[in-house]
Amino acid sequence: MEVAVAEDPLYQRIAQHYRGAIRSGLMPAGERMPSVRSLQRLHQVSLSTALQACRRLEDEGLLEARPRSGYFVRSLRRAGMQPASEPDLRRAPDPAQYVGIHDRVSDFVARSESRPAVADFGATYAAGSLYPADALRAAALRALRRQPELLVQPAPAAGDLALRTAIARRALDGGMQLTPDDITITHGCIEALNVALRAVAQPGDVIAVESPTYYGLLQVLESLGLRALEIPCSPHTGLSIEALELAFDTHPGIKAVVASPDYNNPLGCVMPDADKARLVALCERRQVPLIEDDTYGALGGSDVPLRALKAWDATGNVIRCVSLRKTIAPGLRLGWVSGGRWQARIHMLKFAQSRANEALPQLTMAEFMASSAYDRHLQRLRRQVKQQRERIAEVIDASFPAGTRLSVPAGGMLLWVELPPGVQAHPLFEAALMRGIRVVPGTLFSNTSRFERFVRFSCGHPVTREAEQALRDLGAMAAAQV
Repeated sequence: MEVAVAEDPLYQRIAQHYRGAIRSGLMPAGERMPSVRSLQRLHQVSLSTALQACRRLEDEGLLEARPRSGYFVRSLRRAGMQPASEPDLRRAPDPAQYVGIHDRVSDFVARSESRPAVADFGATYAAGSLYPADALRAAALRALRRQPELLVQPAPAAGDLALRTAIARRALDGGMQLTPDDITITHGCIEALNVALRAVAQPGDVIAVESPTYYGLLQVLESLGLRALEIPCSPHTGLSIEALELAFDTHPGIKAVVASPDYNNPLGCVMPDADKARLVALCERRQVPLIEDDTYGALGGSDVPLRALKAWDATGNVIRCVSLRKTIAPGLRLGWVSGGRWQARIHMLKFAQSRANEALPQLTMAEFMASSAYDRHLQRLRRQVKQQRERIAEVIDASFPAGTRLSVPAGGMLLWVELPPGVQAHPLFEAALMRGIRVVPGTLFSNTSRFERFVRFSCGHPVTREAEQALRDLGAMAAAQV
């Protein structure tokens, strides 16, 4: 069945106009982009449309946002590398299927850990030095001094009130209005996704997911006996709303949609605000729960927070699942879920599954998130990861064979690299492992064979000389397959 391809959204046409000017050199590096309000007047569009066009170009690495100064053209140091290719939206969705990912993930983990890592581009955390260890340790000691009996008392089932209050206040920045009672603390985002799916689906049900998607989500689906229906994703704008609508028409039994709209794993793409609003409205209209997975959203390209899907939720149809580990403290296994109209059921399922989280990590996180140290930490982490992300992209551009494609996102911690025709990710993973270089092959992020030429790179660690040499070695290994 063929689907009519709709005309590109207006913001994409505006972005294309300036994309051509930048790539042709008409707008050189360092030149100031017309302000958002100027774009609004020039193109007679809304302020939101003008902003989406700028953010699209920023996500493609063509613009950079400077605080209180606007957008500027970036140096095209990666001009020789083509942007990541878009998926074919004309094809019908594959049949929904039980995932079958456990064995592949287990084999990947076992093989990765079988050799010491000289350069690790597989981990999804930043280096330990980039996290606020001293501030967290001091907060933990203060909590114990204030409550000496803390370690011998049970914790509240829904989570510490101070932490839920701090989360609710921070949620305002993402356009959400939550109360502490709307929030349940979980053991990371994976548990949040687990209880969210259990709240809205039963074994055998079909769940629409992004393709590619984080393999941890595929593992959760498999463990719950759910079937994954993979929906194509743009490496620039995320989940295709048109493809999802087609899936609703051809698979009327879809029980939920899981989407990660901000710097998702593995693509690193960001869904424009207009598409976020459309996605929320579509799922509400079809009466299908929408589960929002936010792991890297706080690592944006600027200090202006991205709007969450939950910001457009007027009926409680969006369940928001968030990780606090990747951005604040990998050693504190904390996340949270806001379940909308399923909140009571999610709270019950969380209690039945694992009971309350430990109190000390929650009190530590609560104090840190309520302080200005939280904002300073995120600003520092964003800057450092951006430098690492761009440096890794530069070395890949210089070292990998012709035909390699890559779009560098404005935020997040990951790069999704498309290898040239004839180069396969799994043999590259095997060859790299023999030299102590860890990468993640694209085959882990789908139950299809569409991502056999893709590799995910983590940008969380400083790019040392050894790391740069490892990237050059990877490029040589890839070239040997051509």
